[in-house]
Amino acid sequence: MRDVVEIGLGKTAQRGYHLDDIAIVPSRRTRDVDDVSTGWQLDAYQFGIPCVGHPSDATMSPASAVRLGQLGGLGVLNVEGLWTRYENPTKVLEELAGLDEDARATKRLQEVYAEPIRPDLISERVRELREGGGTVAVRVSPQHTLALAPVILDAGVDILVIQGTIVSAEHVSTTDEPLNLKEFIADLDLPVIVGGCTDYKTALHLMRTGAAGVIIGIGGDEWSTTESVLGIRVPMATAIADAAAARRDYLDETGGRYVHLIADGDIRTSGDIAKALGCGADAVMLGEPLSLCEEAPAGGAWWHSAASHPSLPRGAFEVSGEPLGSMERLLFGPADEPDGQLNLFGGLRRAMAKCGYRDLKEFQKVSLILDR
Repeated sequence: MRDVVEIGLGKTAQRGYHLDDIAIVPSRRTRDVDDVSTGWQLDAYQFGIPCVGHPSDATMSPASAVRLGQLGGLGVLNVEGLWTRYENPTKVLEELAGLDEDARATKRLQEVYAEPIRPDLISERVRELREGGGTVAVRVSPQHTLALAPVILDAGVDILVIQGTIVSAEHVSTTDEPLNLKEFIADLDLPVIVGGCTDYKTALHLMRTGAAGVIIGIGGDEWSTTESVLGIRVPMATAIADAAAARRDYLDETGGRYVHLIADGDIRTSGDIAKALGCGADAVMLGEPLSLCEEAPAGGAWWHSAASHPSLPRGAFEVSGEPLGSMERLLFGPADEPDGQLNLFGGLRRAMAKCGYRDLKEFQKVSLILDR
């Protein structure tokens, strides 16, 4: 039974663990790294690496999303971002890349995102993704799903990502017609990924909507301000493990329907990726790490989608500095630094081999230990 700590008379809190609090324990067997597979599949779509691009304009343009797909991952374009507000946002992105990390950066983000979303540009960006080959995936917020879904679906996407800071299967509103995820997903003939969520009950409820994948976490990293603004922080190791438990129960409930878990938050290195998958995730959503590659459209700057919120921004603007290399080098090496920021999925393959596992499903069974 999980530790429950009394924080005051009549009030308790469950103990949670971050990825930094745990480590992977090797088994009695090791395996040749060339015999390890990092492939996974979502519905009918197969991927070579368990990598989903976080839909931030800092990292995901039509071109970089296509490139991530060519390298085996899934690029996700934000249809509420700059690429659907400006005919050519290159100059805007160049300006943002040159901003200093101060309060004026947030104000400028709010200004450039005040430009209205253009439905014709949604269609155009989806066309560009389609022409690039591979799987076409776009992100929309729950608040704008009903309004933007017709143009997104008409444009012809393969996977729809409905993502907010916190998404529930039961949104209550006395002023607006809420999005009924279960009814919405049931009417579609394409896989839908929903999230983020942070606990067992919400994960289970989202699985019951018919979603093909659930995003676990709120994209938290050192630049996220969700905790200081909303008081919400997610210990990712615990959140993933709880969602994996919900998936096991949902498998029993449905007689075998498997929902993929995508971990989004506190993932910076190849070791973080390995630990997230070891906790039960099927893939990770990478944001800030991809800002360090040459293909990143913002030239090393990084911000979360919620960083430009017009009234309650949640995410600091950050400039990473010089790129570490191409996206291919970031994902597959070679690395010339020992910090785990390069060759992210080569590092994952090595971790799987050192522990004796041949594929990701097996690796989810790896033993873990608390080391903090």
